Amino acid sequence: MPSWSHTAVHPRKPRADAVLSLIGNTPLVPLYFEAEDATILAKCEFLNPSGSVKDRLAKHVIVDAEQRGLLKPDSIILECSSGNTGIALSMIGATMGYRVTILMSASASEERRKLIRQLGADLILFDSSGRYQTGIEMSREMAAKDLRYFLPRQFENPRNVEDHEHGTGLEILRQVGKPIDAFIHGFGTGGTLAGCGKAIKRRWPEAKIYAMEPAEQALLAGECPCCHFIEGVADGFIPPLLRDAPIDGHIEVKSIEAMTMTRRLHREFGLLVGTSSGANIVAALQTAAKLGPKATIVTLLCDRAERYFSTALFDLTGSEHRA
Repeated sequence: MPSWSHTAVHPRKPRADAVLSLIGNTPLVPLYFEAEDATILAKCEFLNPSGSVKDRLAKHVIVDAEQRGLLKPDSIILECSSGNTGIALSMIGATMGYRVTILMSASASEERRKLIRQLGADLILFDSSGRYQTGIEMSREMAAKDLRYFLPRQFENPRNVEDHEHGTGLEILRQVGKPIDAFIHGFGTGGTLAGCGKAIKRRWPEAKIYAMEPAEQALLAGECPCCHFIEGVADGFIPPLLRDAPIDGHIEVKSIEAMTMTRRLHREFGLLVGTSSGANIVAALQTAAKLGPKATIVTLLCDRAERYFSTALFDLTGSEHRA
């Protein structure tokens, strides 16, 4: 069985079946935006069990590491995360019986911290000072001092791309069932964009693959890191996994545009998703305006809104009325 199989579960952890079987095979739904007269095909990754697309990465990397003998009974999974990967790894660790320690920027939302701790993982907060690599360097230093630590290395692990190429990407191709004109997605690790892009390009070479970037931090455009409010994307550097990604261009989205669209997804479509999902839709609609109403455009709804309660996304001042 190939190492990227979505059904592979280590025989010593039969209880893991309950959660691992829920990861992936998420639905793809058409969303019609009347004002723009455009339909976007959105893959609902927020329906994964821990609530984000990162469940795929966590499952694949940990199951693969266990099968290759890289994980021992006393191993501790250690990763630096802006939140979603940390939550996903905490969930996988809980169901597969491994301790998990997550390094996360002190600026991450309180909800993400609580979810990680609720799943039984240890959480270490660090002051990034706008530099995500601080946490990555900390994880490497910790692993060098204690051999029990296993580093998934989400930003450079080729299995991240492999899983999306043979999993998410093939799901999209099967669900769409016709030529794809464009695929749009933001990047944190770059694994989803690179993997899905490869799968789609292999089947439909003329398809355009666009990277969504926060306008305040458009790294692919050569701009310097800056603050933005689209959590989980553009962590201040271009990840190694994007080096061989088949990217045809990038689309810049302002934070306010992302939050406005996210609220629109909540109130017009009833889809309680996070800000990166709104940003993906903004970029997809910009692409639809260029390619025309008949174009087949695909993107991802990455995670759930509940982990953003304490952020600006839920600042509803002035929108509530008493009876």
